[in-house]
Amino acid sequence: MPGSIVINVNTPKTALQRFGSSLAPNGVWAAVLGTGTLSAAAYWPSDPLAPVLIVSGGTFLVLALASLAFAYMRTAAEAPAVVTVTDTVGHDETANFTTDVDGAVTYQNAAATERFGAISSKPLASALEDLFANPAAVLYRLQSRAAALGSAREDVVTPRTHMRISVVRLRNGNFLWRLEDLFERAPGARGAEGISLPMLTASKQGTVLFMNEALRKILGGRVKSLDKILTGGDAQHGTFATLEGVEGLVPVFLTKLVAPAGRNEYYFTPVSSESAPSLSNEKLPIAALPVPVLRIGGDGTVHDLNGHAQKLIGRQTEPGVFFSDLFEGLGRSVSDWLGDATQGRGLGKSEVLKVRDADQETFLQVNLSRLGGSDQEGLLAILNDATELKTLEAQFVQSQKMQAIGQLAGGVAHDFNNLLTAISGHCDLLLLKHDQGDPDYGDLVQIHQNANRAASLVGQLLAFSRKQNLQPEVMDLRDTLSDLTHLLNRLVGEKVSLSLVHDPELMPIRADKRQLEQVLMNLVVNARDAMPDGGMITIETEKAALTQPLERDRVAVPAGDYVLVKVTDEGAGISADKLPKIFEPFYTTKRTGEGTGLGLSTAYGIVKQTGGFIFADSEEGNGSCFSLYFPAHNLPKELQSRSQPRQVKKPVGQGEGVVLLVEDEAPVRAFASRALRMRGYTVIEAESAEEALETLEDKNLEVDVFVTDVIMPGLDGPTWVREALKTRPDARVVFVSGYAEDSMTDQQARIPNSVFLPKPFSLNELAATVMEQIH
Repeated sequence: MPGSIVINVNTPKTALQRFGSSLAPNGVWAAVLGTGTLSAAAYWPSDPLAPVLIVSGGTFLVLALASLAFAYMRTAAEAPAVVTVTDTVGHDETANFTTDVDGAVTYQNAAATERFGAISSKPLASALEDLFANPAAVLYRLQSRAAALGSAREDVVTPRTHMRISVVRLRNGNFLWRLEDLFERAPGARGAEGISLPMLTASKQGTVLFMNEALRKILGGRVKSLDKILTGGDAQHGTFATLEGVEGLVPVFLTKLVAPAGRNEYYFTPVSSESAPSLSNEKLPIAALPVPVLRIGGDGTVHDLNGHAQKLIGRQTEPGVFFSDLFEGLGRSVSDWLGDATQGRGLGKSEVLKVRDADQETFLQVNLSRLGGSDQEGLLAILNDATELKTLEAQFVQSQKMQAIGQLAGGVAHDFNNLLTAISGHCDLLLLKHDQGDPDYGDLVQIHQNANRAASLVGQLLAFSRKQNLQPEVMDLRDTLSDLTHLLNRLVGEKVSLSLVHDPELMPIRADKRQLEQVLMNLVVNARDAMPDGGMITIETEKAALTQPLERDRVAVPAGDYVLVKVTDEGAGISADKLPKIFEPFYTTKRTGEGTGLGLSTAYGIVKQTGGFIFADSEEGNGSCFSLYFPAHNLPKELQSRSQPRQVKKPVGQGEGVVLLVEDEAPVRAFASRALRMRGYTVIEAESAEEALETLEDKNLEVDVFVTDVIMPGLDGPTWVREALKTRPDARVVFVSGYAEDSMTDQQARIPNSVFLPKPFSLNELAATVMEQIH
């Protein structure tokens, strides 16, 4: 068969086949020699050598006949194992190619020609350049594997295509390729899947590259060729056509748009069979299209738009207005984008635009296509509502920003805790040298009190970033609120009444009592400020048993038993646009000087760090209600956390022992060293973990306690301590840090005989902690 390529299937050869294969070429030469020898004998019949020549010639002819006979037998034996590529893959609906070792195409089936065009003698990679990047490298990798293993296969997935490429090594040294489209999506196909207007994207040859779900439902599945979809002539823009649907013929109005890379997009608007013939020579106005569409002229004016587009824009818009007067670009000028699209640049790439002068913030995703392939006919803009998408994007950006602020607040608070430790510590040292009658005593007390106030502010930052040091305990909220009532009554003033309502079967919770009181006081103060003319604040506690997760405000509260606390007021309420922002740091609705904006963000951080949830419900003019969910705790009230606050009420006595103090902050190290020496301890200082390990290399040095910072340059506290305990397992450890204890709880649990002391700490707290570790 001319033009065919033969594939020898791997069947075992017989000895006869191998023998015949080797004799076939020699048989031809034997026939030539035999014929020549006999001719010479006939030319010189009287020559004495004539009999010898006759015998030799006859022998050569016999050998030639034998060789050709064996070759014929080999061919006959091998014939059942010979097939052609055209017989095997010629009618395959998937594209098939054969290439030589250099990658040049030597054969392609009909499906390959329809899909990629005729590329005979060209590299196979040239057919795939528009589908994914660097196809030559992919094909070379597969061909190398096939040359070694016999076959290879790989799936190539891009935003535009999902193609499975298979290759098999042929016995003649060539390679058979199969390119199977598992799924392909043209640019903008994601948006096309979401519209109800049937559409498809096709190549210049009429091969269907993509069709959306709406069209697949009409046709009953995916069709690969445009001529199998349309009947009755060419697919011309602005004319009527008929689709061969699964339930019969469907009359449609056809809109043809030019897409990138020489492709065409076809939009089919179903019409009634009665109106189709009467309008066959007219162009259907875009008002009949079931999607929001605008027709834009080359100068950027809107020539026409349908009702769906006006609904999305949110106001009545007449033709003749400039497109840039309707929409605002997000970082790029709308006029520049239209100019590029008119010249054919950037088509197929959607842009998100903001609607100008809209009652509510509205964003639209706009896809531009040239009408009829000419810049004289203008552009067609298809609109999709992207407001929800942009809202989610803004929320994600806000959450990222909040996380960054939290990390910043935690880092700042850590550094401030180091400064406050040094300030309050050296103030303690000075107070030991001055009695109450000293003129400087009052100034030192003021320094000490303001340092404590600064520590409280740092605690608010840590609470927002959820890195504060909590001392959780099991408590009954009824007792806590009863103890707090007298303070709350003083906070609300005379115009505001406070009411407490308790559930008699309230379960205990586990939380930091001091921090929880701060949350409740903050909510009550905010409620008071919302009622300048007076009113009622109600604090309710009740048992809440969730049988299934509670989902609200993008948060899911797991099922289980909770203690619910509600703080309700009768104030002015919070507007809907401000309600999502009230837990943000530094956001406040109060006037300048009346609030820092840290109150609710601190409350949010404390509740979340406790394991609870806080929600706000409010309507402008109808008051507000804050709901706090705390997990119920079934352990006995006497069971307290290991992180108990140290209440040092009397000076600590003298101690003895050797303390290795490791602290990278020089002021903190200086204060701690002096404080411990005053209590009788021998102190060895180190400014880094590496220096501490070098000091401990002295085998004769006895150390009773390691006092070390957790976060340091180089090795951190837990890391160097674990290394040191390998040779000194009896040493005790005191970890100090400006971060929360939770930041190192897991590491501390793996280090025996260790305790945690949060910064800022006083002279007595440090001395008491070291003494407890030694004794």
